[in-house]
Amino acid sequence: MMHYLDIYLLPDPEFPSPILMNALCGKLHRMLVEAAERSVGISFPAVRHEQRSLGGHLRLHGAAERLEVLMSRCWLKGMRDYVRTGDLLIPPQTAKHRVVRRVQPKTNVDRLRRRYAKRHKVHWEEACERIPASVERRVGLPFLRLRSRSTGQTFCLFVEHSPPEDTPIPGMFNSFGLSAGATVPWF
Repeated sequence: MMHYLDIYLLPDPEFPSPILMNALCGKLHRMLVEAAERSVGISFPAVRHEQRSLGGHLRLHGAAERLEVLMSRCWLKGMRDYVRTGDLLIPPQTAKHRVVRRVQPKTNVDRLRRRYAKRHKVHWEEACERIPASVERRVGLPFLRLRSRSTGQTFCLFVEHSPPEDTPIPGMFNSFGLSAGATVPWF
């Protein structure tokens, strides 16, 4: 049976909510990778799409025993002054279900050109001719700003919540707690 656990960001005068959410999700990601955990999903109940904000509320979803194991690890070390965790609860029977997934848009035209030049072994000028500046798009989704442990580079992880559905769809989650097809309860 699916359970959930809420983690709320506490107001802090020094660190805005998005900075704290980035840190919290970065720590969760590292822990999910270390534990090779693929049965825990996440959602952002306070998401505000019009402001491109994930809000200050992270909800973990999964089997009770998996969430208990997860919370017994020290992954919140350094964040305890900035968060409040709720109890392990069962979602309401009336809850809808949503897919919370990562979106990787093709946004940066220079990156696309570099990639094209490298893959097709052509000069930069030819890549510029083949990929016009008009392919660059602005993404209106809320996002996390995370640091890659493998490359050390900072990247934006865009998050999309699908429209609510009546029926749950089981499946696995990635190391960010997101899924291309599995749903989590939404209430």
